[in-house]
Amino acid sequence: MKRAFHVMAKPIGPICNLGCRYCFYLEKENLFGANESFRMSDEVLETFIRQFIEAQDTPEISFAWQGGEPTLLGVDFFQKVTGLQRKYADGKRIVNAFQTNGTLLDDAWGSFLAEHRFLVGISIDGPPKFHDLFRKDKREQGTYARVANGLGILKKHGVAFNTLTVVNRANARKPLELYRFLKRLGAEYLQFIPLVERVADQEARKLALNHAIPPRSEESLSAHPSVTEWSVEPRQYGEFLAAIFDEWVQQDVGRIFVQLFDTALAKWMGHGGGLCVFSETCGGALALEHNGDVYSCDHFVYPQWKLGNILHQSLADIASSEKQAAFGKAKAAMLPKACRECEVRFACNGECPKNRFMHTRDGEPGLNYLCPAYKHFFVHIAPAMEQMATLLRRGLPAAWVMNSRPHGTPPH
Repeated sequence: MKRAFHVMAKPIGPICNLGCRYCFYLEKENLFGANESFRMSDEVLETFIRQFIEAQDTPEISFAWQGGEPTLLGVDFFQKVTGLQRKYADGKRIVNAFQTNGTLLDDAWGSFLAEHRFLVGISIDGPPKFHDLFRKDKREQGTYARVANGLGILKKHGVAFNTLTVVNRANARKPLELYRFLKRLGAEYLQFIPLVERVADQEARKLALNHAIPPRSEESLSAHPSVTEWSVEPRQYGEFLAAIFDEWVQQDVGRIFVQLFDTALAKWMGHGGGLCVFSETCGGALALEHNGDVYSCDHFVYPQWKLGNILHQSLADIASSEKQAAFGKAKAAMLPKACRECEVRFACNGECPKNRFMHTRDGEPGLNYLCPAYKHFFVHIAPAMEQMATLLRRGLPAAWVMNSRPHGTPPH
């Protein structure tokens, strides 16, 4: 059987109309030549769509489009995408996910996304006082008003959407304010992504070139010398998640879907998979650049993690290559002893390798920067997760947990 894998396609590479202060992908522009067009050619696009459909032994094929900012390509480009998908579908159902900053959405986009049933992820970091701190345009102007307008376009056309919120040191201080704000927007599916940005090492500096490293405060230098001052602090992130979970489990189970909470419940049910960052191994989520280059992961777009190019090798062969297999297995193989013996390893599995730059108390390298966050969070939610898992095993709705007293027994 063919091994299933996911591809995050970047048809415009790292090019974006915004200049978000914390964006890790803008520097990738320097991987390419000065005259690069940064627009996926018709040849690369058709090759990708054909090869990706052929490589998946499933009745449903999920495409994910990201950037940079994919709306810069215009509706016509994605009309071409859906036409090619129909051409090569061979009876399989095709679904599309589309991540955008929302600032360029208009009625033409809304009509297209609704017609083709795209699931749209819209990036929003909270109300203006949080969102506009870091999510600015090239002129250093806040973008909240334009994002809100784009969200209005999606609602007007009935486009399914979820919100993606980058949790940083500022908005993490107000978890319930942020959560309630997202609910008022009409979001029912929420993603929280912790911001962990290391101060650039030598390799990153080579890529960054003209992207200066912003100055850090004395507080951040003394507390976490290897991360930027806007990176979320470990304990802070754990408390952020726990606070939102406590309100969600009392009021919103079955109505609001938080990606991390759904993944955690699957872990308590004994299911694998879910978010790649919490899987025991990784390697099943590749990144495709606009020119056909394939990398091991969206967070490892560096020369040593380039696997090949789809114009010269098949995507299936690239995904099943020994180099990618080794990349995926390393996640478990390099887990420190403290993690292997941890009570919440089954739920965490050391999270993403990109964040494993700390040392354990024993001095062993490879500890995740966010380890205190996940230890706090997963221990905190364990009683409620056990209740919901019990309900589901009995064939009852997980939402019945809301009828229970906190940390009590599930209803009979």
